[in-house]
Amino acid sequence: MPEIFPVLLCGGSGTRLWPVSRKSFPKQFVPLAGQGTLFQAAAGRMQGAEGVKCPLVLTNSDFRFIVAEQLAAEGIRPSAILIEPAAKNTGPAILAAALQLVAEHPEALMLVMPTDHSIPDAEAFRATVAAGVPRAEAGQIVTFGIRPDRPETGYGWIELGAAPVDGQAQKVARFVEKPALEAAQAMLAEGRYLWNAGIFLMQAKALIAAFEAHAADLVAPVAQAVGEARKDLDFLRLAEAPWEGVRDISVDYAVMEKAANIEVVPLGAAWSDLGDWNAVWRENGGAAGGAVTQGPVTAIDCEGTLLRSEVEGQHVVGIGLTDLVVVAMPDAVLVADRSRSQDVKTAVAQLKARSVRQAEVFPRDHRPWGWFETLALADRFQVKRIVVKPGAALSLQSHVHRAEHWIVVSGTAQVTVGEEVRLLSENQSVYVPLGAIHRLANPGKVPVVLIEVQTGAYLGEDDIIRYEDIYARGDEKGPAR
Repeated sequence: MPEIFPVLLCGGSGTRLWPVSRKSFPKQFVPLAGQGTLFQAAAGRMQGAEGVKCPLVLTNSDFRFIVAEQLAAEGIRPSAILIEPAAKNTGPAILAAALQLVAEHPEALMLVMPTDHSIPDAEAFRATVAAGVPRAEAGQIVTFGIRPDRPETGYGWIELGAAPVDGQAQKVARFVEKPALEAAQAMLAEGRYLWNAGIFLMQAKALIAAFEAHAADLVAPVAQAVGEARKDLDFLRLAEAPWEGVRDISVDYAVMEKAANIEVVPLGAAWSDLGDWNAVWRENGGAAGGAVTQGPVTAIDCEGTLLRSEVEGQHVVGIGLTDLVVVAMPDAVLVADRSRSQDVKTAVAQLKARSVRQAEVFPRDHRPWGWFETLALADRFQVKRIVVKPGAALSLQSHVHRAEHWIVVSGTAQVTVGEEVRLLSENQSVYVPLGAIHRLANPGKVPVVLIEVQTGAYLGEDDIIRYEDIYARGDEKGPAR
């Protein structure tokens, strides 16, 4: 068995799954179908299979610590985590992964996988990948198609020359972009079409050759970005200057729809892209009828309905509901007809146009040291809950416009205020005056939980002057504590 490197694509915003999925914390990091997250499931899907090596991850700067934390929670060590300076779609990202791999593993196969899909049967997935390995070794680009069970207009389709056969690679006749309903119905009835899952297996060198043949303008700047990449803690940042000139294009448009060496293997496993709340309802048993409930929820005489609560201490009750989606978050509630789940994206666009914070910002703000959330916010004061992981520390910082009062709820915190450093345990507190240089750290083995009360004329997260940071976040565009 040749070396196979899973390549995990970890971007996107998942706006159709708002309010649980948002730009600052998209759906791949959220448990939507099972106990773990979609990203963790994707990272572990090939673990332990013969010839499979540590995964390579492509993500952006905002998600890098979330990626590292969720991989560590599963005991998975990546071969590399590449940081894209800006989103340029799947074409440049996958090409960067190929160039990174081929430098050290010239004959390696790369298995490209989106990390926001659900494939519950990992064994069946591995068997399907194994069926594609001989063709990939022969220089073919192998994609994996999904047998359609409905005239889906939200997916791309793949046309074959004959009816698909499980476990058998077949020549791709053409790719069809998201079709109109009438065309989707005809393709479903025809029986020679599969859904395009965006999963690919090929030699890294074969993919580079395909880019050179069909999207040559991408190769030089992406190669330069990879060649000039620099280490940043456990991450590898692609060079920003050459990346700026890279064309924004999907791998389908750049290569797959043009190359002659494309074959497809039907995926012999259940699959869902969990692209909207209707898909989440279906994936969690909704097709059997009744109501799907997640979190603190009570459903009475509800049919075809999804009820989900993400709020600790808040119970959602549905009575006599039919074909609805109800999703409650601390800062937003979605109520929609399930048949109009795709329109959630339109609602998010309208919220964004009105500068509504909830459109993109998740209520729980994840940072490399832990997370915080706002419990109360009004003119000149804000109350937060802050959780600091064992061994973690916030940056050494000061504020121009606000003072802070910290009360430890649990754990032991090491607090620096000016020249004084001391330990605070449960029920102890400290005042941080406006302008004081300070830091909060957790020297213990359990999380520190504290309440922070801020007072001042301006309470924005960008009112931070940082002097030291163990996470080297100087390259971030936005503020960070």
